[in-house]
Amino acid sequence: MTVSTSTTELQKNHVTIRRFTDQDVADEMVEEIIAAARRAPTSSNMQTYSVVVVRNPETKKQLAVLSGGQKHVETCPVFFAFCADISRLDAACKMHGQELVRGLETTLVSSVDAALVGMSANIAAESFGLGVVMIGGMRNHPEDAAKLLGLPDGCYVVYGMCIGWPDAEHVPNQKPRLPHELVVHYEQYSSADPTEKLDEHDKELAEHYEAQGRNLDAAAFTGPIAKRLNSHKRPNLRPELERLGFKFD
Repeated sequence: MTVSTSTTELQKNHVTIRRFTDQDVADEMVEEIIAAARRAPTSSNMQTYSVVVVRNPETKKQLAVLSGGQKHVETCPVFFAFCADISRLDAACKMHGQELVRGLETTLVSSVDAALVGMSANIAAESFGLGVVMIGGMRNHPEDAAKLLGLPDGCYVVYGMCIGWPDAEHVPNQKPRLPHELVVHYEQYSSADPTEKLDEHDKELAEHYEAQGRNLDAAAFTGPIAKRLNSHKRPNLRPELERLGFKFD
């Protein structure tokens, strides 16, 4: 029995695109992508997200710097900034003489809302044949990004997305994912030691990189993780988000 659909095939064929042609993305297409993405699930219908669409070359250039020098942020035709946004909740509470209590729940809800709408935009964009890449580096300097984009109190960029027409000469081969057994559990989380499967994935990913002419760590998955995550990353993130109106208690 065939159970796949055009949508599942599209999702299974996803690759990250970082190089784009000079062809523009029509405004009508951008609006259709956003219209589709806005039907993403949202907690309690609060819709605690906003999307900033950026085409201005100078703004994209500055965003590229803030993201850690990711050139594709500057060169893509369209950049989406997906924001956690609780500013409207604040306004809604004030309309009824109430004060919004900001805490961990509103921070998580708004960040998840932004993630859901962004992933929906990803699928919508790829359905047109466009390519995308997510930009987590927008959390490097959240206050600077907020100032550049004119965000209100209670709003920060969770991540960005570059959108454009893929440069056919630079479409990468699909990267292996972790073994199914490691990430999918039935009824209860498996207690099996993940070391053997992680080692298998190291080898599989190393072969993928070698085929691309990239001579990287033989432990291609666990090695970089061990090196990258042995200290706190973005230590400025919490205090900056707190100054932007988010709380973690």
